[in-house]
Amino acid sequence: MILPINHDHQRFRKIVKGKIRDDLRKFLTRGELIGREGKKYISIPVSGIDTPHFRYGDNNDGGVGKGDGKPGDTVGQPGDDGPGGTQEGRHILEVDISLDELADILGEDLQLPRIKPKGKHLITSQRDRYTGIRQTGPESLRHFKRTFRRALRRQIMSGLYNPDRPKIFFERRDKIYRSWKTVLSPQSNAVIIYMMDVSGSMGDEQKELVRLEAFWIDAWLRRNYQGIESRYIVHDVRAGEVDRETFFHIREDGGTRISSAYKLARDVIARTYAPSEWNIYLFHFSDGDNSSESDSRECCELLKEHLIPNLNMFGYCQVASAYGSGNFINVLHEHMADEEALITSRVNVKDDIYDSLKTFFTPGR
Repeated sequence: MILPINHDHQRFRKIVKGKIRDDLRKFLTRGELIGREGKKYISIPVSGIDTPHFRYGDNNDGGVGKGDGKPGDTVGQPGDDGPGGTQEGRHILEVDISLDELADILGEDLQLPRIKPKGKHLITSQRDRYTGIRQTGPESLRHFKRTFRRALRRQIMSGLYNPDRPKIFFERRDKIYRSWKTVLSPQSNAVIIYMMDVSGSMGDEQKELVRLEAFWIDAWLRRNYQGIESRYIVHDVRAGEVDRETFFHIREDGGTRISSAYKLARDVIARTYAPSEWNIYLFHFSDGDNSSESDSRECCELLKEHLIPNLNMFGYCQVASAYGSGNFINVLHEHMADEEALITSRVNVKDDIYDSLKTFFTPGR
């Protein structure tokens, strides 16, 4: 039985999600959400929602803001301070929402990557399969044959059935509906490889921008695909593979050689992920500072010859830094302009994260 309070609760949740959607850019920039995966709910402050309550009063309210007033009274002037107010203020409501729900709200404006059927079908998606019957349900799912037989049997047993003038009258208890259950359907293999510059030119602010964007890409994809694999690479002048926890919390220093990350990604793919068996996505986050122009040219060669031919998409996100040259994105635009699998974005401040995510995923690559 569905109680009226359940409808009220559902309506309230829709209002909350609407408020969160309006302030989605702000919620995407909350660094404390990083590492919260596994926590069932996250408390988020949402303003502008009043909890239901009764408010009593009369129709004789008056005054000029400082109590009762009468004709001719002067409204308060600047500097005319009085006692503190006695009325209730507007409260900010703390609501609990799961990380999955936040990812769903984010995904409403984005498109999932076009992951192709490949390999051993480890990725699964959800679909409904009709497997049984039940006593309640929408009329569109009513099982006609079973409903007819029940009505016919009831009328025969009660003596209401006239074989000379056969008419079947349905009662509510006669109706049978199809029921379903959600099943997992195998789709394809996919791996996401994240690469992050952790050199000295990447300050704490830049690393925070990178972690936030990578976190939401990862959370959203994990929400939509079960079994997806993620690999994490960090680099300065050398590159190394780390686990997810380390990737989102590591603090490093040193110079920058971007090609080291691309070479490691190439080796990881060659060793583990055959392009004929896997959908492969690479995301690289950097401030665009590199050790030399020759290394930038080597990066373009690695991309053209070894990486992009084997990838579904290569996403490069460049964050603004006062210490880096920021030239690498220009090198990519100059030498890789004809590569459709390459998508670039710039993130200068936290508010740019949402636009960057849309840049990567709106094409539905």
